[in-house]
Order: sequence, then structure tokens, then C-alpha cells
Amino acid sequence: MSQDLFQAPDYYHLDDLLSEEHLLVRDAAREWVKRAVSPIIEEAAQHAKFPTSIISGLAEIGAFGPYIPEEYGGAGLDQISYGLIMQEIERGDSGVRSTASVQSSLVMYPIWKYGDEAQKQKYLPKLASGELLGCFGLTEPNHGSNPGGMETKIKDMGDHYVLNGAKMWISNAPFADIAVVWAKNEAGRIKGLIVERGMEGFTTPETHNKWSLRASATGELIFDNVKIPKENILPNKDGLGAPLGCLDSARYGIAWGAIGAAMDCYDTALRYSKERIQFDKPIAGTQLQQKKLAEMITEITKAQLLTWRLGVLKNEGRATTAQISMAKRNNVDMALKIAREARQVLGAMGITGEYSIMRHMMNLESVVTYEGTHDIHLLITGFDITGIPAFK
Repeated sequence: MSQDLFQAPDYYHLDDLLSEEHLLVRDAAREWVKRAVSPIIEEAAQHAKFPTSIISGLAEIGAFGPYIPEEYGGAGLDQISYGLIMQEIERGDSGVRSTASVQSSLVMYPIWKYGDEAQKQKYLPKLASGELLGCFGLTEPNHGSNPGGMETKIKDMGDHYVLNGAKMWISNAPFADIAVVWAKNEAGRIKGLIVERGMEGFTTPETHNKWSLRASATGELIFDNVKIPKENILPNKDGLGAPLGCLDSARYGIAWGAIGAAMDCYDTALRYSKERIQFDKPIAGTQLQQKKLAEMITEITKAQLLTWRLGVLKNEGRATTAQISMAKRNNVDMALKIAREARQVLGAMGITGEYSIMRHMMNLESVVTYEGTHDIHLLITGFDITGIPAFK
């Protein structure tokens, strides 16, 4: 078992912009990843199995709803702390970060923001502790980038609702205890509701044969005349803006997380280039390898500055959807390019499980698509700067 020797790059001394609390939170997550994730993640990815043993650790480092108020079991941290935790977890693996992101931004966030007090008290403390795990049902077989076209329906039966439809590409679905699901009522209005495992007609078949996010459990949500109690409807927001608000929080976390994956690939390539001898000297002493490494650290530094500023805006309540889209799109694209370049630095060794780079590269092929595709985020920015939508 190889030792985790990761050293985080901080070329512009960005740690100076972080508070003592930020550094404590970040360092605790970093040490936990080194201790609990790095030693087991390659085997988990090779066997396409989510490592359930890490759930309690994720809860202990505050990865589940870190910005949720303490009265509901959260850590009451700010948005930069949330981002730093996601950065460190994705440095370990994007699939593990997906589990934490979904739990935080797509399950706990809507219950906290859109739920009533009884729902908050019932679910949030158990979600924060990892006693309950959740998933988020928006994407459908026929509706990905166009969630407003969803076909999943709820029908008012007087004292309850009946839910029918299907969702797919759902992280955490195979083992989730609850699902925050979005469906249209008879008037065509999108409503959020909490579906609990064990409700008759609710099944979660797992998606197999993935080449990406192999250490993350992905599945479908199938609803066949599922009876939903009226107290399980999220009462405080509806319409497409409700799930999109959750996605803003999740995309923000991804923008930070992608930096973690990029840092790991860069650090691995830098260390390898200093140790690999060719033509009687380390390959780090060749111009082409230095070009790769210099460009990597430049792009990582730019992404760090972009995301730190976004975190400040989030804390001030001023971050816009378009700003979050820009950071998600830029940082994931950056990380994917760095993973590919880092793999070339390692040559053939870069494709083996002895190093993390190929796993990161495969994972990032999913990250660049989910939570809004690379192209859709480009169009969100285009709409924001021109005022003219290029999509319906």
C-alpha cells in the first residue's frame, strides 16, 4: 500500500486569505483523506464499490451539511469552509466528494431552505451524522439538460399524493434512506417531496458497468404508484427555481472539489518528474516537462483565486447562478486538462492503479457533465453577458 505523500500547492500564498477556522477545517479534512481514503480508494475503484466504511468519517469532519446550523446537527460553518472540505475530499476521489455534495447540497440544503420545521427536525440531524443518507431525483431518462420537461408526476388523492415516474444517473441512489424528488403536479407546477426507502412502489436499481466514478454508487429511482404523505411535501418553495437553487450550492462545491483533483494530479506528476531518470537526469529538468508543470500550477492558481473570490461572494449572499456556473465550468475543464497532461508526464505508469491520475481523469469525465454540462454552463454565461438566451 503506497503512502500518501501529497503536498498541496499554494503558489500565491492563498492560505494567507483564509481564517484560522478555515485552516483548521481544511487541515482536518486533508489528514482524514490521507488516513481513511487514500489507502482504500484504488481498490474500491477497481472493484466498483462505494466504501461504506468512510461514512462515519465524512460525518466527523463535517462533510455532511457543514453550513447547516448547529441546531439541526450541522457544523454552522461558512461557505469557504464548505468549499475547502469538498476540495480535500475530491483530492481523494470525485466519487467520495459526490456522496458528500449530494448529502449536503442536494438533500440537506432543500430540506433546510424549503422544508418546514418538522421536516428539518426529523431529517437534518440524522443526515448530518450519517445515520441517514440521501439522494436527489431531478434528471430523467428523457430530460437531462432540460429538467423543466420532467415527466415524473404527483397526483393529489385528498389525504396523500401518488407519485409515478423515474429518475436516472442518481448518486447514492442504491443505498439512500431518503430521496428528495422533484415532480410535476396536475397544474404542471414542480414540487419537491421526500420519498423514504420502504415506501411501496419505490425501488432504486443500481447502474453498473461505469468507467467513471467507480467508487460512487449510482442508480435509478423508480416510482410506481408510490403513496406520499402530504407532510413529505417541501412547502416553502416550488417551481423549477427550487431544484436549481440546490444545484447552485452543489455546483459551488464542485468548483472547489475539481481543484482538489487537479492538485493531486499536479503533485503526483511533479514528484514523479523529479524521481524519473532519463538520459542521465530527472525528466523534471527537461523543457517540455517543465512546460507541462508550469502550466498546471498556473491554471490551478487561477482556479484557486476564482473560487476563493466566489466563496467570499457566497458568504456575502452576492454570488449569482452565472458566477457559480463560470467557476464550475472553468475548474472542471482545468482539472480534466491537468489530469491528461499529468498522465503524459508519468508515461505508461500513469495508466496504472499505482497512481491516482487515471482514476481522476475518468472521474472528471463525469464531473464535466453532471450538475450542468460543460456546454450548458457556457450558455449560462453567454445569456448572462448578452441578455439573450440561446436555449428555451
